[in-house]
Amino acid sequence: MRCEVEFLAVGDGRRPGDAIIVRYGDPAAYQLMVVDGGTANCGETLVVHLKKHFGALVSLEHVVLTHSDADHASGLREVLREIPVAHVWLHIPWLLSEHAMHLFKHKGWTKETLAAAIKKEYDIIAEIVDLAIAQGCQLHYPFQGQQIGPFAVLSPSSTQYLYLLPQFDKTPEPDQRLLETAGVWIGKPSSNPLVALLEKAAAKVQNWVPESWTGERLRDGGVTSASNESSVILYANLAEARRILLTGDAGPQALYWAAAYAHANGYPLQSFSFVQIPHHGSRRNVGPSILNQLLGPIQPENTIRFTAFVSAPKDDDTHPRKIVLNAFMRRGGKVIATQGTNKIHYGGFPKRDGYVDVEPVPFSSTVEEYD
Repeated sequence: MRCEVEFLAVGDGRRPGDAIIVRYGDPAAYQLMVVDGGTANCGETLVVHLKKHFGALVSLEHVVLTHSDADHASGLREVLREIPVAHVWLHIPWLLSEHAMHLFKHKGWTKETLAAAIKKEYDIIAEIVDLAIAQGCQLHYPFQGQQIGPFAVLSPSSTQYLYLLPQFDKTPEPDQRLLETAGVWIGKPSSNPLVALLEKAAAKVQNWVPESWTGERLRDGGVTSASNESSVILYANLAEARRILLTGDAGPQALYWAAAYAHANGYPLQSFSFVQIPHHGSRRNVGPSILNQLLGPIQPENTIRFTAFVSAPKDDDTHPRKIVLNAFMRRGGKVIATQGTNKIHYGGFPKRDGYVDVEPVPFSSTVEEYD
């Protein structure tokens, strides 16, 4: 099976997003899936793009929403309004919440009141669900072990998702002690607007330090949001040992879960042909240990073993992080960044008119210093 992966250029300024089109099969008989739909203003662009390249009567076999963040979900509403879709895969927080009631701090919830409290915070997801039902799509939860087209879901499992759900920034307060005891405490981001403002201001002031091929500065121990850790991680094992890994905004915990599941079920790691760099190249989402486990150890300088795409706006001064791109290059990645231009990994399909070969991102001799 051939498998083409296209990253659309979505987001602007410091508002990145993800919108991915996957074509699989062969040139004469293929199917299409969309993974994430980007920001609100990306939806129409995604629809126009699909109709331009795949015909006015284009249809989608699968739509996958990796997680509930708006920069991945918003554009899918326009897709569902304009294009026939057979299967929609997403987590619906309020419908799953009754199975996680014991993990919230307040013990007086009923399944109805908890679901209502959560649903009102996820209006975009609710609209996607309503549109899918109105269109007659089949709705599915993308949990570990499910098969979506050529992809197996490596993470999250239903149990892992339920532990994360109370820790989302839009859900009621979690029972922190219980989650810490279970070993799945991620923590909610600060609700203090001043703290958030100071964090954004600090991100713009960046010190740079030298880094060599053998002197990696990336560290383990990064922490991202619980919502990011709930991202659907997709794994395709195709003919001729061509393997694809799509990661959404997954962080270290989700990537460890995915690696453990892959190992337990005989899915080969460290031999990918294509990998998505998680969360627009954030250094909170990866570290040397999980990259060694997924991709393999550091290679001799300028070794190319796979292609790695990262979705980031062209005018974002904090994404992708050079320290992260260097880490993927060390392990054999040819790194390509969208940064204002659609990018395609052809995966056996013929080259598309109007597209040109692009130069990979070069290794950086200076990288961002840790706070």
